[in-house]
Amino acid sequence: MQFPDPIRVDLLVADQVIVELKSVEEVQPVHFRQTLTYLRLSHRKVALLINFNVPMLKDGIHRIVYGLPE
Repeated sequence: MQFPDPIRVDLLVADQVIVELKSVEEVQPVHFRQTLTYLRLSHRKVALLINFNVPMLKDGIHRIVYGLPE
């Protein structure tokens, strides 16, 4: 699928799950909002926001679902 210009997803898995990759000191609220925007604009429901700059990778994985209350 071709995305509109404002969307720059890092990975798209099985044409369903957006994977946004970061390597930052701490994941900020703006990263969550960016990923939610990608979900909304691409009409998808699930994304993973992964921060590689953590001692244990499992602590850097955040699942984001569009359309559910916060």
